[in-house]
Amino acid sequence: STISKNSLKNSLLQLECYFTWTLLKEDVDLGNLEESIREQMEFFRQPNVANYNLLSYVCHLKGSDEKALENLQKAEEELQKYYPNEIDRRSLVTWGNYAWIYYYMDRYKEAQAYINKVENSCKNLSNTAQLKIQLPEIYAEQGFALLKFGGKYYDRAKECFQNALRKEPNNPEFNAGYAIAMYRLEEFSNRRCEEIDPSLEPLKRAVELNQMDTYLLALLALKLQDLGQVDEAERCIEDGMQKTPNLPYFLRYAAKFYRKKKEVDKALKVLEKAIALSPKSVFLRHQIAVCYRAKLFELKNSTTDPPQDQMEELIQICISLFKQVCEQKPKFFAALTNLARMYAEAMMYEEAEETFQKALHVNILNDFDKQEICYYYGSFLQHQKKSESEAIMYYKEGMKTGNNYFAKKIRQSLKKLLSRKIQRGLGDEEDFGTLGLIHQLEGEKLEAIAWYEKANECNPYKEEYLSALCELRLSL
Repeated sequence: STISKNSLKNSLLQLECYFTWTLLKEDVDLGNLEESIREQMEFFRQPNVANYNLLSYVCHLKGSDEKALENLQKAEEELQKYYPNEIDRRSLVTWGNYAWIYYYMDRYKEAQAYINKVENSCKNLSNTAQLKIQLPEIYAEQGFALLKFGGKYYDRAKECFQNALRKEPNNPEFNAGYAIAMYRLEEFSNRRCEEIDPSLEPLKRAVELNQMDTYLLALLALKLQDLGQVDEAERCIEDGMQKTPNLPYFLRYAAKFYRKKKEVDKALKVLEKAIALSPKSVFLRHQIAVCYRAKLFELKNSTTDPPQDQMEELIQICISLFKQVCEQKPKFFAALTNLARMYAEAMMYEEAEETFQKALHVNILNDFDKQEICYYYGSFLQHQKKSESEAIMYYKEGMKTGNNYFAKKIRQSLKKLLSRKIQRGLGDEEDFGTLGLIHQLEGEKLEAIAWYEKANECNPYKEEYLSALCELRLSL
């Protein structure tokens, strides 16, 4: 009997696997993701079932289903080796992936066979005929996959690890995943100036349960450093150096710790060691560039008359390093922004302009990334290119969302720029309206009303000013 495509699709959508977890390829740079999975497999010797599962999904997204199948075979070999007595339970995600890939290859019979395997397993494990079963290790695998797909997914990752921990509160791996998700969410929300549950306790707990995991130890150190507990943070870093002196994952965070402590040369030493161990790592190269940038700004701000030749040498080093990173990783917006700022330092304005534009057009930016670029780009247009109108345009673009660090900086710059323009008698209706909006966003209602009224005098019929005035007057 032929298997109908529709009934197959129905069953496939019920499976718990990478294909049903809405991991979208437009949110991630697939080349980078693949590199980071392979790096992880090289340096961490855990069972690599989940890594092979994720790799097979990445191969599928890159259009190579044959390669995807090869990785699923490797996942099965790992399962045989590490979980010979739990094959049924541990294979559900792998089998789900198999079913989907065979479906995409139009091999419906094989797809159906894997759906049946999942169904029989679920029956044995829970006595009910269904295609999914709430297992903590599946929640955890989903959580780790979500973490790999970037900031948009961190909230969902946190929920997955919470679900896993409800079933097994003392599981070291689930605690590690939860702590990492919390740490990243916290970093993310600090950029947005939101309050979030602190990650300190989850990190301490995870470190306690994973004594040899120095990656967690490094995150804990950075967290303690942020909280001003520098001595305890330094102890964590030294402990990590003892345990895993040759683990690039640890070394890169140790370097970040020293850089934030203003010990840039020490940070560079650590990074040189890490990049010798992992020469392909774009992340490490970017960190080295950031250290040289720190040296540059230190020199620039240390005296009124910094030595020009040293300055120029550092600028050139930064440009060449950031450029290498951008060539390897065209979507790495932080590197692009850094490169553009360095071109501006070197007075290479055309290159700066071109690179800012590239950064703005990266398709995996969120609003906060965009704001950061708009701030630096606007400031470049205003101060170096002396183009106020363009600067105003990009500042306005970046002002729209949120109340974070860069949103505030943009509002301050824009307020100064517009006030000066108006003092020179060059202000127009748009400028008055924008100032109204800035004051409104900063909660200064009377100033906002005054500016909106000015804008309204120039253009009495514009809906935007009328409704803003109405809303503000009502709220007084």
